[in-house]
Amino acid sequence: MAELVLDSVSQSYAQRQIIADLTFTLPEGAIGCLLGPSGCGKTTALRCISGFEPIQSGEIRIGGEVVSRPGWMLPAEKRRVGMVFQDYALFPHLTVAGNVGFGLHGKSVAEKQARIAELLELVGLAGHADQYPHQLSGGQQQRVALARALAPRPRLILMDEPFSNLDVELRERLSIEVRDILKREATTALIVTHDQHEAFALADWVGVMHQGRIQQWDAPYNLYHEPANRFVADFVGQGSLVSGEVLNDNQVEIELGVLSGHIPVECDASGCDECVRGCHVDVLLRPDDIVHDDDSLLLAEVENKAFRGAEFLYTLKLPSGQRALSLVPSHHNHAIGEKIGIKLAVDHVVAFRRE
Repeated sequence: MAELVLDSVSQSYAQRQIIADLTFTLPEGAIGCLLGPSGCGKTTALRCISGFEPIQSGEIRIGGEVVSRPGWMLPAEKRRVGMVFQDYALFPHLTVAGNVGFGLHGKSVAEKQARIAELLELVGLAGHADQYPHQLSGGQQQRVALARALAPRPRLILMDEPFSNLDVELRERLSIEVRDILKREATTALIVTHDQHEAFALADWVGVMHQGRIQQWDAPYNLYHEPANRFVADFVGQGSLVSGEVLNDNQVEIELGVLSGHIPVECDASGCDECVRGCHVDVLLRPDDIVHDDDSLLLAEVENKAFRGAEFLYTLKLPSGQRALSLVPSHHNHAIGEKIGIKLAVDHVVAFRRE
């Protein structure tokens, strides 16, 4: 295991910049994630880290060792980096044990067998050593691919959209299992995905990417509650923006009431550090910021609803015509067009300069 550092890394294809000034540090033993839509550059970043692509500027370090810089890169096979591919890339002619032990060069037969047995136990496939990949389910194949990557005890594990071929329920369950396996092996790992639920279930640190740049590198909790800009606010979680007016450094007023707390804002081009009284902003409200309350005098109309089992996700029309989302326990089954009582329960105030 080792610390991973990207320092102002850029890469282009045919004059088109794919990643630009990519900078982040993944601590030793931590699990990181590059999260973003298709085409944002996250897979290119992974290929640069693995040694499959050169870089045009900056530096990549693994465990304090420089592995890529402009004009030079350490060959992929010498980086001690394990890869788990989107399609698993298992060898069909080898058994599960053969696949897991494939990278254990220079080991005695006894050492190989012990490491294979240890990993198959770790990934829950102890009884499948003699089976072939085509005899396994997708989730089992994914565990074999992970065990194969872990076998040589690499400094770093890289995973490229590792669960995209699996159904939603299996993907969520396997994300938790893989995190547990990586933590038990104390392995530093970086995954790339477009799925925020996958990122949040797996990672200690998440970098939200857009147009080749990291918009915010932070803990999942902070990405959700304290997004750095509008893109992060929109991409991570659900929410709605309602108009507000700044009262002072710690308060902003929206039609539902006055919100108090630290108010992070994107300031205008004048270079001011903070908004002033009277500044018009858009305030981010998450579905858990609006609570259903039958006793409240503040009413909103149910415009749409989505049943989620334990909860309804209501789209509410506020008195001004603005819309907001609210998560409500499913025993509160209100009809579309009905007006319900609501109240604010905002712990994190997030506002952006009015566009």
